[in-house]
Amino acid sequence: MTGSPLTHTNLTDLEERLLDKARESSSRRAAETLYGGRDAVLRQTAMALLDEAELPEHDSPPEATLQVLSGHLRLTGQGRSWELSAGDIMPIPPERHSVLAREDSFFLLTVRRSV
Repeated sequence: MTGSPLTHTNLTDLEERLLDKARESSSRRAAETLYGGRDAVLRQTAMALLDEAELPEHDSPPEATLQVLSGHLRLTGQGRSWELSAGDIMPIPPERHSVLAREDSFFLLTVRRSV
């Protein structure tokens, strides 16, 4: 975890670092928790996905948003999908879903976990 309530993170620098890390990874993705931890109720994670990399279908937390900072993503859940580009923010539907990068992308995932 790089951040806490009293620490700031430069998202431009983090984007470059995570995209570089994703390029070196066989999964073609990289992530870093900015706020919160494994046991926190609120957690924010920055993620980089390279073109055509995917977060396979997984369960949704009680509440979450996906905010695209650069690139283009497709969020898919229960037979429907949403195309999201830089500047878009969307609540993640409370259902199993997946995320596919349509180009190299950087985004923030904010999650409220069950207490």
